[in-house]
Amino acid sequence: MTTFVDRVVLHVEAGKGGHGVASVHREKFKPLGGPDGGNGGNGGDVVLVVDDQSTTLLDYHRSPHRRAQNGAPGAGDERDGARGDDLVLAVPEGTVVTSRSGQVLADLVGAGTRYVAAEGGRGGLGNKALSSQRRKAPGFALLGEPGEARDIVLELKSLADVALIGFPSAGKSSLVSVLSAARPKIADYPFTTLVPNLGVVTAGDQRYTVADVPGLIPGASEGRGLGLEFLRHVERCSVLAHVVDCATLEPGRDPLTDLDVIEEELAAYVGDDALGGRPLAERTRVVVLNKADVPEAEELAEMVRPDLEERGYEVHVVSAVARTGLKELTFALARHVAAARAEADAEVVPQRVVLRPKGVDDAGFVVRREGSGDDEAFRVIGRRVTRWVHQTDFANDEAVGYLADRLARAGVEEALVEAGAVAGSTVLIGAEDDAVVFDWEPTLVGGAELLGGRGTDTRLDERTRRTSAERREEFHSRKDAQTAAREELAAERASGRWTDTDEEG
Repeated sequence: MTTFVDRVVLHVEAGKGGHGVASVHREKFKPLGGPDGGNGGNGGDVVLVVDDQSTTLLDYHRSPHRRAQNGAPGAGDERDGARGDDLVLAVPEGTVVTSRSGQVLADLVGAGTRYVAAEGGRGGLGNKALSSQRRKAPGFALLGEPGEARDIVLELKSLADVALIGFPSAGKSSLVSVLSAARPKIADYPFTTLVPNLGVVTAGDQRYTVADVPGLIPGASEGRGLGLEFLRHVERCSVLAHVVDCATLEPGRDPLTDLDVIEEELAAYVGDDALGGRPLAERTRVVVLNKADVPEAEELAEMVRPDLEERGYEVHVVSAVARTGLKELTFALARHVAAARAEADAEVVPQRVVLRPKGVDDAGFVVRREGSGDDEAFRVIGRRVTRWVHQTDFANDEAVGYLADRLARAGVEEALVEAGAVAGSTVLIGAEDDAVVFDWEPTLVGGAELLGGRGTDTRLDERTRRTSAERREEFHSRKDAQTAAREELAAERASGRWTDTDEEG
């Protein structure tokens, strides 16, 4: 059963924003107390966090679909909805986040490092937040914005100072087991190691990590075998140690030939430039001639040693079984690691914070003309206008009118006219996979405008209450009018204008 996974495709979806609510405050003797609809809560984010206890991406291989919590809708009495909980996903240190197209989005190094993989949608505003002096009683609220959904690739690249590389069965796992406390699987058949093994080595007062990279074969840089899966874990290592098997009995194999083959694979491998790493062929390299406990192997090692040193390599003859030459190798690797760390520290340039203010002529959107003839359309692309459309309840005429006002104020209508749009033109707002399509009218009027100004209610204009004297005066005026009416009717009856008749008599 698979226990180690170092590359997965993860489908993440942030939470949706909660809907705002349209509500009117009501209480005794005050049936129209004004709008009091609360806002919806924001949706939760999907966040990747480096965890020291995480060593594999196996959990995401088994369940690749992850979704954060939605925001709660608002309520009356100015009660805002709760924010959706963030979905925090633990990943091992050294995880590189890329898009499906290969663009590096984040390089997660260091415990606690966070990356927001998908942002939650904004909650919709309630009619209380939408009210103003001109819009005293909005009869609508904004919908919650959908959360961001995307596919990302998680790729684990081991963080080690030294990488032990070489052909299968060269003794790399045995070397890690004697140099550190790591206990990798060791056997006498090829490809015993299928996953990198990390070990911590102590040399004097210096500590560094060693990675046992699974065996490489010719054509590994082109994907033969599991070459690309193995070479991925060499990218971050500053020192490469060639472990050469001097006791192999395979025909056509000898230390110099093995070294040349591995060097060709290192030179052919193309790493991620976005990670800032140097090509593998430019890293510090040390040759470790292993299995010197075999007499013939020791003789062969001493025979090829001068040729390797003539090429410029530092050569160490060791035996993982007899544990000879290990101390010298340990301190030599520590020296190279210290030099690489010092060089890396010297190359670190403090990042300058660059502020790029928004230009005064930046409208926040662009209008793109697409197609021709009957298929001609005008697409409005912009994060803000797209959010406005997603938050509009198109079943509410007043909400549609509010959207029209916002688009007009933002300059969308002017931009459409400049692009050549006319009344009845097809207009799309949003990305190609999630656009709202409608027939454009230069002045979009909703049915609510026929009743007066949008968001107004004349009953809310009565800001003063009558005094007791005013109510008493109104009462007496009404009584006086009733008395005058009775007296007028009595006078008309007395004058004979009103008579009682009996049809039967």
